Amino acid sequence: MDDLARLAALHGVATAYQPAADVTVPVPQATVAAVLGMLGVCTDTPEDVSAGLDSAERRQRERLLPQTLVWWEGEPPPAELAALPAGTKVRLEPEPAEPGAPGGCPAPAERAARPRCVEWSGGSVPGEVPLGVHRLAVAVPDGRTGEATLIVAPERAPAAPERAHGVLVQLYSLLSERSWGMGDLGDLAELARWAGRTHGAGFIQVNPLHAAVPGTPTDPSPYRPSSRRFPDPVHLRIEDVPEYAGCPEQGALAELAARGAQLRRAVLEKGELIDRDAVWELKRAALELLYAVPRTPEREAAYRAFCAEQGAPLDVHAAWCAGHVGDGKADFHRWLVWLTDTQLAAAQRVARESGMAVGIVHDLAVGVHPEGSDARTGSFHARDASAGAPPDAFNARGQDWGLPPWRPDRLADTGYAPFRSLLRSVFRYAGALRIDHVMGLFRLWWIPEGTPPAEGAYVAYDGEAMLAVLVLEAHRAGALVIGEDLGTVEPRVRRALARRGVLGTSVLWFERDWDGGGKPLAPQDWRADCLATVTTHDLPPTAAKLAGTHVELRARLGLLASPVERERAEDAADTAEWLELLGGLGLDTVGEEAAVRALYAFLLRTPARLVGVWLPDAVGDRRPQNLPGTWDQYPNWRLPVADADGRPLTLEELAASPRANALLRALRKGA
Repeated sequence: MDDLARLAALHGVATAYQPAADVTVPVPQATVAAVLGMLGVCTDTPEDVSAGLDSAERRQRERLLPQTLVWWEGEPPPAELAALPAGTKVRLEPEPAEPGAPGGCPAPAERAARPRCVEWSGGSVPGEVPLGVHRLAVAVPDGRTGEATLIVAPERAPAAPERAHGVLVQLYSLLSERSWGMGDLGDLAELARWAGRTHGAGFIQVNPLHAAVPGTPTDPSPYRPSSRRFPDPVHLRIEDVPEYAGCPEQGALAELAARGAQLRRAVLEKGELIDRDAVWELKRAALELLYAVPRTPEREAAYRAFCAEQGAPLDVHAAWCAGHVGDGKADFHRWLVWLTDTQLAAAQRVARESGMAVGIVHDLAVGVHPEGSDARTGSFHARDASAGAPPDAFNARGQDWGLPPWRPDRLADTGYAPFRSLLRSVFRYAGALRIDHVMGLFRLWWIPEGTPPAEGAYVAYDGEAMLAVLVLEAHRAGALVIGEDLGTVEPRVRRALARRGVLGTSVLWFERDWDGGGKPLAPQDWRADCLATVTTHDLPPTAAKLAGTHVELRARLGLLASPVERERAEDAADTAEWLELLGGLGLDTVGEEAAVRALYAFLLRTPARLVGVWLPDAVGDRRPQNLPGTWDQYPNWRLPVADADGRPLTLEELAASPRANALLRALRKGA
């Protein structure tokens, strides 16, 4: 191994990757050097490489402890801690109070139970150390000293129910008769009431509701947010803001509401696309009127308490928003975050009151927009790189997601404070959290600016530490964790996630016995600890898959890698194999509606703890919400839920749909 490769290995930068078990692809040296440069390591000359290698190896030799240690509750202490020589003095400082939230910060009982610090001598590690993130200081008899971060986490994340079914939906796509042109948090609460009370659903999974980059036009993708920590006020139900009733500008509010109704009718009756920017223009105008209304003492106290809980990160985000849009009103943007947070919490309360065992499942995007609040207000992102994926069987050119990755060194330097704060904020109002591309806790494919996606490199993160923080914060919130682990996943990663109680994601069309000829996987052979569904927002709705119309769509847009006849035949054969398996199990697959019900009935025969229905499947919608590989060729993230004829449906129409009710009744009966 040459010096550059050794230096890269010490910083977690891979110099090769394996797209298949028997294939190894080297990473270009220019990529390795560029990534190391983004981690603060100079490689301009051979002398720089040699000096950097000497320095990194010396630091590694001289450290008394690794930078981060993880101690899982109920398990032996970290070996490095137990191996400290006799006479070593150890001092453990518990984490300070951090910006967070009720349910996100340590519970009062937990805080009361922890001492201000713990001290002991090497060779006599205490049997118990309080849960949390601690600063560990050691001094050995020969005079050397050192520090490390110690993360003490529960053995597993909270357990899922033995079986629960629910629905998956992109919130913006679900418009009620009260919506202002796109689905909102009031609609989410109403969907929870209907699904929970009428059909015994245990959860509703939604798209990321993170704050978008303000401005026109806004990136419509919920997976490229400005900030993952703070929610987007575009989702607010304006009429549910308490100051609405007391606003003296009722005429102006009524006019704005009427224009919101026009936007709604344009989508539902005229077939226009959801226009997020137009919706926000109206809502912002209404919210400025409501901001001027004096708050009651109770409301003012609640707002001030929220600001104090969120601390400096909220101030920084609000100041960035004010500067980005040029209004100079930082407090207005803080207030918007608070309003959205309260309506998110209210939706979760409604879900639980409606009998849902889990409630709202929120989605954590894998990264942030390069021009957004998170990337531009801190030093935790590699701004000259983008996360993505290497070439594989599905995309020979690789993928560039346009998301600056977190720097693993900066995370470790701060005891993972940004990740902890992010999780605490999102867990405030979540019954469960879906982690998009959960493999990113362990490694991400970095693509230096100006480099093709195929010429990136994997950069390793301390997966054990990231996972421990995730499990710790989920425990504090009492929330489930679901990892989106589709695609190529290292076996060690799946084992680690399963061991710590993180549920996986299983999509029917991908579940095949690849070691036994590739046949559809029999229901009894599916894993239990997962969310199982037939399709997702990135895949064709089930009606389109059954009819093969998704192949024609991709052909029209020039997205096929093979001749259309071949793609059509392969897709038809894939579908036929699944229908044959379903028929062999005695499930009725004659006709589209029956076949859709049969596919979901099949999921109920697996041991999967969570079974999710893609809500557009319930009404026969054929249009995908997102078509990977397209940008402006297809209206990604802007389509309302529609019926089998492509007619957009209101939430009220969907709730009254015989087809939707029949499918959900069948799930409740089968569950």
